[in-house]
Amino acid sequence: MSLDLLLAFVLFAFVTSVTPGPNNMMLLASGVNFGVRRSVPHMLGISLGFMVLVISVGLGLGQLFESYPQLHTALRYAGAAYLLYLAWKIARAGAPEGGEPRGRPFGFLQAAAFQWVNPKAWIMAIGAITTYLPQGSGLLQVVLIAALFALVNCPSVGLWTVAGSLLRHWLDNPRTLRLFNVSMALLLVASLYPVLTTL
Repeated sequence: MSLDLLLAFVLFAFVTSVTPGPNNMMLLASGVNFGVRRSVPHMLGISLGFMVLVISVGLGLGQLFESYPQLHTALRYAGAAYLLYLAWKIARAGAPEGGEPRGRPFGFLQAAAFQWVNPKAWIMAIGAITTYLPQGSGLLQVVLIAALFALVNCPSVGLWTVAGSLLRHWLDNPRTLRLFNVSMALLLVASLYPVLTTL
């Protein structure tokens, strides 16, 4: 990969990682409700789970969906249903009791598995492979581009967690926190609009 192409890819990885989407809405809410330290497994799960997704797409998983479009449709429905469930959980997250928030943040494996039903993650992975990976590339090139994407992705999504943690002291009031959580849930549902309009 030439230096120009590498820089363009890093910019693509940053922009697609840092812009709003399901992962970032959930990390913002996690930062508010649990803080940065307790949200680290969630951030790492997103980046490493996404890396595995990019590798899978690079090794031909995208072609499987071209051959069997009903698999792609089923995955989109499953992803939409799961996002609605997550939005419901975020909306119901309550105020901290005795200084500790109710519930638990997303774990590493949950966040990694979520990438497989996250519509934005699929778009990012397919875009990365089809645009920036030279045709005929082998396993090493696929792994390198996926690892580079993960390296850019982790601090990018981490910004949302930090932003959430900075909002914590403004959301001490249980009513304000409840309003914030409901707003995050509605934004998560709104992120489904492009998926639902093409189902």
